[in-house]
Order: sequence, then C-alpha cells, then structure tokens
Amino acid sequence: MPRPGSIIPKAPVAKVMQNAGAKRVSDDATEAMVQFLMDYSLTVSERAVRIARHSGRKTVKAGDIKVAVK
Repeated sequence: MPRPGSIIPKAPVAKVMQNAGAKRVSDDATEAMVQFLMDYSLTVSERAVRIARHSGRKTVKAGDIKVAVK
C-alpha cells in the first residue's frame, strides 16, 4: 500500500516537542517526528480497520483504536 504524503502540520508537532522541554527544535527533527507519527498512525489505523471489519462493522470506534495500540 502506498504511503500518503504528510497531512500532519509541522508547527503543532514542533510545539509538542517544545512542551516536552526542547528549547529549540530543528526542521529535520520536526520532519522526522512527523514522519514517525504518520507511519505509526497508519499502522494503528490499518489494525483498527481490521478489528472493526472482524466485528462486522464499517465504522472504526475508539475501542478499536485502543485495541490496535496494544
């Protein structure tokens, strides 16, 4: 399956990293974090979709996400 382009904005990601204690965040670090978040989100989403389908649903629910993360 092809990986989609980034749909996560960089500025909020950099802000999260600053809230975690970073005084400054490089563009490369922000881009690396965005890429990680995109990859992880896609993986969890794919698992959650499989869980919903296995349950006979088309709608992904919060519980599906929670199970997919475990």
